[in-house]
Amino acid sequence: MAVDPVVAMYRSALPRVYGYLLPRCGNVSVAEDLTAETFLAAVSASRQGNLPEVSVGWLVGVARHKLVDYWRRLEREHRSLAAAAEPSLVESDDPWDEWFDTEAAHAALAQLPVAQRAALTLRYLDGLPVAVVAEHLGRTLHATETLLARSRTALRHQYEQERQGDGS
Repeated sequence: MAVDPVVAMYRSALPRVYGYLLPRCGNVSVAEDLTAETFLAAVSASRQGNLPEVSVGWLVGVARHKLVDYWRRLEREHRSLAAAAEPSLVESDDPWDEWFDTEAAHAALAQLPVAQRAALTLRYLDGLPVAVVAEHLGRTLHATETLLARSRTALRHQYEQERQGDGS
């Protein structure tokens, strides 16, 4: 019995799509849900006849969009729950240390507000240009540059706290 091409693509792409999502969202159940949403979107596009040639790269692109959508939902939830405004942060000119603690960096990133975490992830982990990050986040280029500057400062501050063992 021949294997359906969609099933074959699923089997080959699943580890790459899940592997893309897990480190970026830092939560196994969220990564699993987003992976499922990615493949459901591909099947839906296939049924509607809107499916380009399916490749792992295309599926990772869909996964990126699902991740951004997740961050947007999370940001809306945080905004509705938080009445206090985020304090204004001013970027420091101090460069990062040559050596850094990866666990502390991941912990620091997880402590940032969703919008900051999303901007930093898309810009520095995915390597997207600022204009593309702005497009993904639905912001202007200038607003995204400002967000990235504040996010770097906030990450640096949170990282230093993580390294000192505060975690707060």
